[in-house]
Amino acid sequence: MRNKSVKGIVILLILFDKISVRFTLESRKESKADKLFELARRRGFFWQALEIYGGVSGFVSFGELGVKLKDKIIRLWRDYFIYKHGFTEVDTPLISPYIVFEASGHVNNFKDPIIECLKCHKKFRADHLLMEFNRKISEGISIENIEKEVNKGDVSCPECGNKKWNVGYFLTMFRTTIGPYSENEGFMRPETAQGMFTEFKRIYEVSRGKIPLGIAQIGKAFRNEISPRQGVIRLREFSMMEIELFFDPLNPRCPFLSQVEDEELRIIPEDLVEKGVESPLKITVKEALIKGIIKQEWLAYFMALSKKFLTKLGLSEDKQRFHAKIPSERAHYSAQTYDHEVLLDKFGWVEVAGHAYRTDYDLSSHMKRSSIDMSVSVPLEKPIKVKHLKMNINMKKIKETFPDKFNDLIKVLNKKNPEDVKKEIDASGVIMIEDLKLPKEVIEFVDVDEEIKVRRFIPHVVEPSFGIERLVYATLDHAYFEKGDRTILKIPPYLAPIQAAVFPLVSREKLQEKSITVWEDLKKKGIDAIYDDSGSIGRRYARADEIGVPFAITIDYQTLEDDTVTVRNRDTWEQKRIIIKDLPDYLLSLLCFSDP
Repeated sequence: MRNKSVKGIVILLILFDKISVRFTLESRKESKADKLFELARRRGFFWQALEIYGGVSGFVSFGELGVKLKDKIIRLWRDYFIYKHGFTEVDTPLISPYIVFEASGHVNNFKDPIIECLKCHKKFRADHLLMEFNRKISEGISIENIEKEVNKGDVSCPECGNKKWNVGYFLTMFRTTIGPYSENEGFMRPETAQGMFTEFKRIYEVSRGKIPLGIAQIGKAFRNEISPRQGVIRLREFSMMEIELFFDPLNPRCPFLSQVEDEELRIIPEDLVEKGVESPLKITVKEALIKGIIKQEWLAYFMALSKKFLTKLGLSEDKQRFHAKIPSERAHYSAQTYDHEVLLDKFGWVEVAGHAYRTDYDLSSHMKRSSIDMSVSVPLEKPIKVKHLKMNINMKKIKETFPDKFNDLIKVLNKKNPEDVKKEIDASGVIMIEDLKLPKEVIEFVDVDEEIKVRRFIPHVVEPSFGIERLVYATLDHAYFEKGDRTILKIPPYLAPIQAAVFPLVSREKLQEKSITVWEDLKKKGIDAIYDDSGSIGRRYARADEIGVPFAITIDYQTLEDDTVTVRNRDTWEQKRIIIKDLPDYLLSLLCFSDP
C-alpha cells in the first residue's frame, strides 16, 4: 500500500514538473512586439539611443532602413494632406521665448501629475503607475483626488516598496535660456503648431489673403516626459506632421467634404467615452456631422483622410478607431478632439494622430499678448453702413501735460478700443496708462457713420497632427508576419525602405557582373535596390524578406542566354521571368500607389 502511495506521489511530482516547464516556456515566449524591437535593433531600423552609455529613456536613433521608411511615410503624407489641397508648408524655430508659451497657455496647462516616493524619492507619472495596479484615472482628475488614489495603501513603489506618496505637477516642456542671460528663458517646442500661429500674419500676407488657408509643418518636437517607456511609442524627442487649417467661422464649409462623406468611420464619441464604452460606432462622415458627433466639416474631412492614409500604410480599417476626448481630458485650446488610435500588439490601442478643433483660441491669445492684429478680412457682397465710436485725441493738451511721454502715450491710445476707453472714463473719470492719469478732457467721443466693404474676423482652426515615430512603429507592427521559421515584413511596396534586391544565383564572375549591371540600372531609374551575393540564395531571400524588400531579382544561367531574370514576390513567393530591358518599368508599375 505504501509503495503505491509513493508511486502516486512520484507521478504527481513528474506531472507537476512538466506543467512547470511548460508554464516557464510559455512565460518566456516572446511577444510579436519583443521580436519586432529586436529585429528593428539588429537590422538597423531603430534602437535606443546612446547605447554606449547605457541608453537614455525617451530617445531613439534611426538607422538607414528606419530613415528611409520615415521619409517615405512623410512623402505619402505630403501627397495626402498638402499637395492635394494646395496648402503651404513652413519651417519655424524649435525654440521660442517664454512669452510665446505663456500666451498660448502651455506654461499653465502643459503639465502632468507626478508622484514622488517619500522613502527613496523616485518619481513616476501618476496615471502610468496607477495603471500597473489596475487603476485607471481620467486625464482631468485633480491633484487632490490623485493623492487619495495613490495613498490608499495598495500602490507600492517599484524601487523600494514604500506606499507613501507625495503628489504634484511637472511641466513637460524642456526649459532653456536664449543667449547668455538666464532671465531670457525659453522652451523647446512641445508641438510644431505654435510656430504656425506666431507666423500666421506673415504667411497670410504672403498667401495674398487667402482663406481658408492650410499651413503645414513637419519637424521635431520635445516633451520632457516623466518616465517614458514603450520604446518609440512615448519619446522625449520625436517628429510631427501637423496642419493648421484656418477658416472663416461664418463660412465653415469644407469644399472637399463630398469626396469622403460616405466614408465609414469607427468612432467612440464623447457620450460613450463617459459611459466607459470601448466598442466604436460604425458611422459615415455625413451621418456623424448630421448627428453632431463631429462638430465641424473640416474636422470630419481630415478624420476621413486620416483613415485612408493609415490604410495606405498597411493598417486595416478594423484595427483603427477614433476615440473622443471628453471635456476634462481635452487640451486647453480644444472645443473637440478625436484621437486616431490603432491596435498594436502588446500595447493595445495607441494614439498615432490627433484631430482637434482649436477655435480661435491661439490667434486670439497671441493677438492679446503681442498687441498685433491677427484678424483677416473678406469682402462683403454689398457694402453696409455702421455706426461706431471714434476718439478725437487732443494732441496739444497731452503734449503740454506729458512732454516726455507724449509719443508713447499716443501710440498706446491709438491701439485702444474707443468703447473700452469710454467705459474707463465713465467709470473713473480718467484714463490710466501705466502709472499716468490722463484726464477725460484729452479725448472727445463722436458717433460716426462708416461704409464697411469688408468683414474682419479672427480665423478658427482645425488641426490634424501625426506622430511620425508612432506611424513607423505601427506600420512595422502590422507588417510583421512569420512563415515557418521565416520573418517577413509585408511593408506596402511603395513604402519599403529597400524596394528590390538583386542576387546572382551563385558566386560566378559572369553572373556577378550581369547582376551588378542590372542593380546599377535599377538605381539609375530611381528604384531603391541592393546587391547581395553572400551566402545561399535561400539565405539571401530570407534576409530580404526580413527587412521588407518586396521584390528579389535573381540572375541565373538562363539570364546569360536570353537576357531574362526571375522576379520573386516577397508576399506570395511566386516567381516570374522578365526581360531585363522591361524590368525597371515592370517594377515601377508595382511600386507606385494610386493618387489619394
